[in-house]
Amino acid sequence: MTVDALRQLIALGEGFRIEFKRKVPSADKLAKALVAFANSRGGHILIGVDDNRSVIGIRSPEEAEFEIERAARLYCDPPVAYTIELVPYAGRQVLVIHVPESTQKPHFRLEPNGRTAFIRVQDKSLEASRDVVRALRDEQADRPIRFQYGPREEQLFRYLNRYERITVREFSRMVHISPRRASRILVTLVRAGVLRLHKTEKAEYFTLAYDEPGADSPTVFRT
Repeated sequence: MTVDALRQLIALGEGFRIEFKRKVPSADKLAKALVAFANSRGGHILIGVDDNRSVIGIRSPEEAEFEIERAARLYCDPPVAYTIELVPYAGRQVLVIHVPESTQKPHFRLEPNGRTAFIRVQDKSLEASRDVVRALRDEQADRPIRFQYGPREEQLFRYLNRYERITVREFSRMVHISPRRASRILVTLVRAGVLRLHKTEKAEYFTLAYDEPGADSPTVFRT
């Protein structure tokens, strides 16, 4: 990576595909960001850059690389692929971690009492719900999905054509079924490529399928 390319990333600021770290975090905290980028559309973690975009630099690249390796191999399941570059900048050094979008979704961060999947939402790494994890898993399956088109689905599509989005709770109330059953129907339609599942910091919602939005839009899972 050139200095100009690094300068452009810093100028963009933190977002869907960029995260700044003043110093290398502990392996478990770094694993959260690695998992989120791998489960989303990939991204770059810049170590040695503060939240206000000022370049602090890193003192020990060797220690940073060791911690990154621990995070990716010991705290991520399955391990997250990455590459790193040490880029000189204004008399300092910035360590750039490049995380590609994974072909082994979903990834989880291993924790003392289990494991948690994360996704990238705007400039944050947020915990993925069961439905999101299911969509990530089915995204990799690459198999045809069949669903039954009945009165519930017809009512759903009419609603989406008018109001554009719907939540699991709204759908369950509309067609008088349990939230669990409503979730299964909606996720099946996501898997079939008919709907898209979106996640913001506060809620998840579904829309009819359409072209993928820009990188800074809410995370969208397609199958």
